[in-house]
Amino acid sequence: MNLFINRFLSVLCLLAILTNSVSVIADEKLPTEDDYYRISTFNLPDGEVLEAAGFQLLPNGKMAVCTRRGEIWLIENPFAEDASKSKLTLFAQGLHEPLSLAWREGWLYAVQRAEVTRMKDSNGDGQADLFECFNDDWGISGDYHEYAFGSKFDKNGDLWITLCLTGSFSSKVKYRGWCVRITPEGKLIPSTSGIRSPGGMGANSQGDIFYTDNQGPWNGTCSLKHLIAGKFAGHPGGFAWYDTPEAKAAMGPKPEEPLSNSRFMIEADKLSHYEPPSVLFPYTKMGKSASGIACDTSKGKFGLFQDQLFVGDQTQSSLMRVYMEKVNGHYQGACFPFRSGFGSGTLGVEMTAQGAMFVSGTNRGWGSIGTKPFAIERLNWTGKNPFEVLQMNAKPDGFELVFTEPVDRASVENLASYQIETYTYIYQSSYGSPEVDHTTPTIKSAKVSADGKRVHLIIDGLQRGHIHELHAPGIRSAKNLPLLHDVAYYTLNHIPK
Repeated sequence: MNLFINRFLSVLCLLAILTNSVSVIADEKLPTEDDYYRISTFNLPDGEVLEAAGFQLLPNGKMAVCTRRGEIWLIENPFAEDASKSKLTLFAQGLHEPLSLAWREGWLYAVQRAEVTRMKDSNGDGQADLFECFNDDWGISGDYHEYAFGSKFDKNGDLWITLCLTGSFSSKVKYRGWCVRITPEGKLIPSTSGIRSPGGMGANSQGDIFYTDNQGPWNGTCSLKHLIAGKFAGHPGGFAWYDTPEAKAAMGPKPEEPLSNSRFMIEADKLSHYEPPSVLFPYTKMGKSASGIACDTSKGKFGLFQDQLFVGDQTQSSLMRVYMEKVNGHYQGACFPFRSGFGSGTLGVEMTAQGAMFVSGTNRGWGSIGTKPFAIERLNWTGKNPFEVLQMNAKPDGFELVFTEPVDRASVENLASYQIETYTYIYQSSYGSPEVDHTTPTIKSAKVSADGKRVHLIIDGLQRGHIHELHAPGIRSAKNLPLLHDVAYYTLNHIPK
């Protein structure tokens, strides 16, 4: 009887705490994304169409930005407190849809649709006057879909380039549907097959190169993929180019094709050359057109998210945050909402050592929530830290959540604070996929660390190869704040041993 009374009183106490928490929160205005990360907008020259794409900070302190219309502009004083007062000047024009920029040894490199061009201002008048074709050993057919995105130079001095297929299904000209590397000497090396429709490229803090691929054939949803030389990224449309002398030397014989109507990890277990997506972005829930990638290497100048990736979504005019870890030798991890409200469709994303993130926008042909046809913006940390899930780590028996600040123990230990479900997508040759294979795991317990910043969720029913969609609306911080974003999506390709 006493045990029953004690439990009853404990429940009443918990209800009182939660009721008081809701009352306190209701009486105060909850913080928003803008309280932590502010968007500043650059004023663009009157009459110019700057469908901005890629960025590159130059040694002279100016920020170069390329456009889909074939121009490169320079932002003078790009870190000015009032971005609207920064001036833009034209540096180069007449290029063919450059989408990425990189700097090396006095040259600005632009990845165009048909070639890599390098340029410089040799007479110091502020405009490029020397142009060289650095490499053009891939093809174009004139199809609108044949975009080309480039990385920055890697530790070996190589430039990685992802070449979109001809349309969504086929490769009509050389190396479409491939990632190629351009060496410091300008030589092309075929590196990874299986590319469909890239939206951006970037390196993590370890120097590993990733790209975003978009929903379509063999891509049930948008995703973040690790580019590994010699591997296959998922779409067999470009397999014909395994027969070229360069691909034979770099890649070996053409591999076996995946089986349509299967699942990512089923095929990965069968095909040693196939590297499945590291992180899946649930369609619509996290966006519809994944784009640029930037890694926070600012050493705290951008807040608490050091070494994490930020990924744009062109349709949603937003940024996602990605935390990754290596399990069984492969990258996997979770994506979280981060910042919405950009003026146009988010395309290029550039992090600087100063802790400022530059975001380009365009909506021509694609459409976006942001209503402007084009935009150049900057995102800065205000110095305040949001209450967020900082990390989500896979465990053999569940997940460990790491928070940006200590939590309220009662709310975190209350299992009613969470909901979890899993699902995946069909790996198939037809366009996209619905969510399939839904399951509902059971959260058995939530164990909080002594410092109050970690919780170990013991979960019955983990599903290898599935997205684990976790909602935590009931969690409160020790300061009685809810999570700024209370959802996480973990792609569990491998369960730790």
